[in-house]
Amino acid sequence: MKNILKLLFVSLIILPFSCHESENVIDFANEPINGAVVRGVEVYTTEGQSLINSSNDESAFVATIEEQDVEDGDLMAEIRMYVDFIDYTPDNGDASSMALAATYLPSDMYEGPHGLPRKDIVFTWGEMKAALGFTGGEATAGDLLKIQFELELTNGEVYGPNDAAGSILGGFFSSPYTYNALLSCDPAPGDYLIKMYDCYGDGWQTTGAGDNVTVQTQGLEVYVDGDVRNYMMCSQWNPWEGTPDCTPTADGYYAETIANIPQGASVVTWSWINDYYAEIAIEVFGVGEFDGNGEWTGPLLYSSVGIGNEVLNDCSDGGLIAPGLLPISQCAQ
Repeated sequence: MKNILKLLFVSLIILPFSCHESENVIDFANEPINGAVVRGVEVYTTEGQSLINSSNDESAFVATIEEQDVEDGDLMAEIRMYVDFIDYTPDNGDASSMALAATYLPSDMYEGPHGLPRKDIVFTWGEMKAALGFTGGEATAGDLLKIQFELELTNGEVYGPNDAAGSILGGFFSSPYTYNALLSCDPAPGDYLIKMYDCYGDGWQTTGAGDNVTVQTQGLEVYVDGDVRNYMMCSQWNPWEGTPDCTPTADGYYAETIANIPQGASVVTWSWINDYYAEIAIEVFGVGEFDGNGEWTGPLLYSSVGIGNEVLNDCSDGGLIAPGLLPISQCAQ
């Protein structure tokens, strides 16, 4: 759907390495990259998800990187690490910026098991803020961080994200030069309102093909400290057997449900799994309750299209919600 923030899947990828002989080419994920590469041997964040927690300066991007060139590392001059901050919450001003965070020389590396130079990195949120020159208030949960690497060889050649083959840039952590994480925070506990829409009026069908789709998959997935919950909207004609968490609707166009985030939760993510027919919309409202007029008191945190409180019943406003992590968060006070 229009104006959707396309983020990457929530999944941890340990990137593979295979050693073989090759001439003037580095083979990675079946795609040739000429010259040299900075490979992510192991990449994760301390949150256990694709997140950096802005409530904790010690929350960190952790990686082991490995440089490979046609001389098995002897052509490496230096590796530069950058932090690229993309401000997706401009209400407090646009702080989008990129800064050099560190430079690694051959003397900073150690020899890995395949005879190639490696470096272990722990890059904390506090260090990211210092590199970007943030003094407070610039970053908000829902913003995006990119950790990028640039390799310079002794012959002056430079390799970076623009040199990565397209097929290896998908997923939560791209490779070999760019790694992405959503900025999160300690979540506010309480009830969140989920509004679910379907512009065709037949509930959600989120997988399958043709006119005989009889299986509904996860829809909106909420991860709470290891507990995975799924929220979906049932068709009025078909109860979608086997999906006990499916919320029924009277007319096929609209349903709503409550997601409770418990006190003390530390890692909460909201992800969209799939939208086969590109006819679904969702809105998520922050912690609140229904007032005497039946209105929800919490703030709007996310809308896949600008539909306000209107029932989506015109497919001209619909579109595909990109699968992956959604910029939904409300920070604890």
